[in-house]
Order: sequence, then structure tokens, then C-alpha cells
Amino acid sequence: MDTDPVTTLLDSVAAGTGIPDDLYAPGAVLDATVPMWRLEAHGPTAIAAQLSGWYAAPGTLTDVLRSPLPSGEVVRYTLAWTEDGAPWVSHQVHLVAISEGQITRHEVWCGGRWEAALQAEIEAGLQSVREAL
Repeated sequence: MDTDPVTTLLDSVAAGTGIPDDLYAPGAVLDATVPMWRLEAHGPTAIAAQLSGWYAAPGTLTDVLRSPLPSGEVVRYTLAWTEDGAPWVSHQVHLVAISEGQITRHEVWCGGRWEAALQAEIEAGLQSVREAL
């Protein structure tokens, strides 16, 4: 692998062309918390399939914060993409454990998929909090 697995993961998320299963070690686990649900996937094929379904459209990563850890990395970002002609946004945090150049555990927390009307509502709420400060 030419780049570290987290960079490849982020590049794949932004490209929307699928998550390569060779990022994941045999026995790797995905543990994801999404709105009103939590799920697991085990093994490279199942993890790549799950994530490829989530990141199936090209998008733009913003507010990317990468924090290295002794065993991997914490990554926070906002992903914006267009789906069926409409803008969508998602805010996520990923805790990625790495061993020997492959991901062994991938934990995800996602605030959900926000369509345009909800994005405007969220921004208005954030703006009123900022003004109150």
C-alpha cells in the first residue's frame, strides 16, 4: 500500500467509488453507531461492502481533523455530496486501529444524513447559539 490506510480510506470516501477491502486485516471489525441504530461487520469483505454502500457518491470532506494515536488514529470530518440532484451532509467521527499497515478495528459515530432543509435548520440553530455567546 503506497499510503497509510487512513489516507486511503478518506480518499475513497471522497471519491465515492467504494472502499477497498485490502485496507482491512483478516478478522477486522467495524462497529458503527448511526442514528437510532448500532451495527457490526466482520472481515474485510463485509466491512468494505457496508462502507461502500454508505460512501457511494463523490463528495467533499471538510473540517477534517486527524489525531494520531499509538495504535491508530481518530478522524473527524464533515462529508458533503449530491444525491439525486440534492445536497446532503454528514458529520462523522472514526476511531481506526491499525496494525502492520491494515485496519484491525474501525469504530464510526455518525450524526446522520442531513438533506438541505435540515442543513438550514441546523445552521440557524448554530447561528443563534453563536450570537448568544
